[in-house]
Amino acid sequence: MRPPTDIDTKAKDFSNLKLAFSVIQENINMRYLLFAVVWTIAACNAQNQNAVTTLTQPTAIPKEGLSKATFAGGCFWCTEAIFERTKGVEDVVSGYTGGYKENPKYEEVGSHTTGHAEAVEVYYDSTVIDYPTLVEIFFATHDPTQLNRQGPDVGESYRSAAFYRNEAERQIIQKRIDDLNQSGKYGQPIVTQVVPFKKFYLAEDYHQNYYEIHPENPYVQRVSGPKVEKFVKEYSALLKDKYKKG
Repeated sequence: MRPPTDIDTKAKDFSNLKLAFSVIQENINMRYLLFAVVWTIAACNAQNQNAVTTLTQPTAIPKEGLSKATFAGGCFWCTEAIFERTKGVEDVVSGYTGGYKENPKYEEVGSHTTGHAEAVEVYYDSTVIDYPTLVEIFFATHDPTQLNRQGPDVGESYRSAAFYRNEAERQIIQKRIDDLNQSGKYGQPIVTQVVPFKKFYLAEDYHQNYYEIHPENPYVQRVSGPKVEKFVKEYSALLKDKYKKG
């Protein structure tokens, strides 16, 4: 095994920085939630009301009639933002899959002890966009030649993997890999795992739609942003209208 280089050390530091920002954001969210609950209870008591305060989640997009695709291509903040901009995609959620621990937490996945990868589950209308096109986007928007890492993020939770639900999907993924390898586009063989889908665990609330909510985050600006902008530029024909420029 080769000794770690300065690049490896910096990459690890940057990956740890992303984890630190996530933990800080989670703590901030919890403080806001606690403040809101305390304020609500106080207000209700002051008015001598017997109302019950209920915290609700945003209404989810109905999933009936939609097809699903699951990909892992490094940090899910970026991958989610890319597919959210794709025409025919109705919803994208970030989470964890491919491992053995049930109901994993972000910190556990980030410690690379659960077998899971950061991933996204894409809900799409197959009459608008097909699975081969989603697979093409997946491979075009990350580096599938990097083993257990993506840029500054290092470890098995950042591996490249495509999860198939049937034989037809497996063949589509494998054909794309074969075509890219034969084209010599990357100069190195693709190491993306092609594995059967088993179970997807939804990531914590503060990870969902992170790219849109936290544009000020240094990781979003320096790592995720350039990837998303490249996709917007190179795949303008596949963008939803609201993301088209000019």
